[in-house]
Amino acid sequence: MAALLGRRLQRIAMITAMVCMAAPAAVAHQSQATGGMAVTVHPLATQAAVATIESGGNAVDAAIAAALMLGVVDPHNSGIGGGCFILIRLPDGEFVAIDGRETAPAKATRDMYLRNGEPDSRLSQTGPLAVAAPGALAAYELAVRRHGRLPLRQALLRAAAQARAGFVVDRVFAGRLRAAAPLLRRFPESRRVLLRRDGSPYAVGDHVEFPELARTYEAVAEHGVDWFYRGPFARRVSEWMAQHGGRLSVEDFANYRAIERQPVRTRYREYEVVGFPPPSSGGVHVAQILNMLECFDLRELHRRDPAVMTHLVIEAMKRAFADRAFWLGDPEFTGVPRGLVQRDYARELAATIRLDRATPVAGHGTPPRARSDLFSRHTTHLAVADRDGTWVAITQTINTTYGSKVVVPGTGVVLNNEMDDFAIALGVPNAFGLVGADANAVAAGKRPLSSMSPTIVLKDGKPVLTVGAAGGPKIITQVVLTIIRHLDLQWPLEQAVSRPRYHHQWKPDHVFVERGLDETLAKRLEQFGHAVVPTRSSGVTQAIRYRQDDQGQPRWIGVADPRAAGMARGWPARVPVRAAPSPLPATTRK
Repeated sequence: MAALLGRRLQRIAMITAMVCMAAPAAVAHQSQATGGMAVTVHPLATQAAVATIESGGNAVDAAIAAALMLGVVDPHNSGIGGGCFILIRLPDGEFVAIDGRETAPAKATRDMYLRNGEPDSRLSQTGPLAVAAPGALAAYELAVRRHGRLPLRQALLRAAAQARAGFVVDRVFAGRLRAAAPLLRRFPESRRVLLRRDGSPYAVGDHVEFPELARTYEAVAEHGVDWFYRGPFARRVSEWMAQHGGRLSVEDFANYRAIERQPVRTRYREYEVVGFPPPSSGGVHVAQILNMLECFDLRELHRRDPAVMTHLVIEAMKRAFADRAFWLGDPEFTGVPRGLVQRDYARELAATIRLDRATPVAGHGTPPRARSDLFSRHTTHLAVADRDGTWVAITQTINTTYGSKVVVPGTGVVLNNEMDDFAIALGVPNAFGLVGADANAVAAGKRPLSSMSPTIVLKDGKPVLTVGAAGGPKIITQVVLTIIRHLDLQWPLEQAVSRPRYHHQWKPDHVFVERGLDETLAKRLEQFGHAVVPTRSSGVTQAIRYRQDDQGQPRWIGVADPRAAGMARGWPARVPVRAAPSPLPATTRK
């Protein structure tokens, strides 16, 4: 066990770097518009969102169109073989949180990853045992059916057409494929679909096409999501799993349901912060960290000494992640205390922070009414906001790069490895170095804990900022840093997103800092007693800010993180309506 822990901790910095293969550039991709804004990690997905608005759709339709397109052009991060959290603010001010998180198979057991009494994390990360029942497509359908204007079919056909036509490989795609190629080669269909004929990865500038994925999208467009969950797709995956030792079955697909949950709503200074509830840990711990920081004047601390403010934020992160490791899990299976987001509890934690040195955090705290007041039972982020007042934040994932590395023949769909987001054994870190307790143990039908943190910030009841990120546990800290940098320190949104970041997740007791962070600041952190570990990148953030200009005209500002090749693009107040894409000829659907 000790040797396993040692090897896993040594891999954390490598996993962190793989979240994004490029170091942060100087300038984020930024756009301004008067009619609305879309921001995603890939230009083709952003363009799909804008085209959907031009076809008469709203922000919900546009966000789902972008999400489906990302399954084509960004398959290492997300797709219909994975899951998502969707946070929607409707024009009337109502919030909707749609949980499309994957679920463990009915045959999953607590000890399924033990071999000779020892946990084998390779089984939860790669291959058939790593796969949970996908939820993204069910969540997309629910969002569009209840809150969109256009049929899901239109978005599916747009993405299918791109999969057939193909696209040019960029540096991010090439880097992630190169890193995952050794594992992809272990699975014949993954090798055939994702790699060149000789098994080598595609390079920057190559043209790739995904005809099998196009056929899957087209079949869903023609027959509905039941084709995926209760038809040929589910049967094909179940048969493959049975032949290769997996536990996912047709019953797991048929029983899957996307769930509407109540968002986490808290105050931060003069703002209201709306986040996603469990099984996301993001909404809870973004709120918890901000509640602790509210006890301090961050702007004044930063003016006096940036190192002190940075140290303070790190200490707040550490305490929140200690609570995450113990308390957080699927609320249908474990009691997650609402007291974690209460201000009084945050003040208790903040009082243990010293501004002159790092303090050890032995374990979790105990929020008020911890057993009675409970929540109801590799990744990419995108955001869309429209002039009607609809804001959408979606974080979606298949977990680590190319998920389980499995593509079932004939589907073109990369399947997730979300089973690794459970605590496969107490105290054993997952691929991102996170440890968990009983609250996040494997159980049949359970949803694994997630760090995905789609967030919308309001002022005077109106949305002013949405932010979310990719990067495993670093999602939570990226969202926090963007909020405090923009709202407290009043940095321009572009700088709040692009400037070097730092992260602490309690265990291991390290501060991960991006290369590019001021060396003097890093040395000061060491003087406070922090163990500083450099990392190439801490993930990828997307954000939209709303304001009125000097003439009182609306302005949306979109920022795509320079750590990836994303795009922010808006549209004018009067959107030119264009015809929707024509359905593909029946001869192309097989």
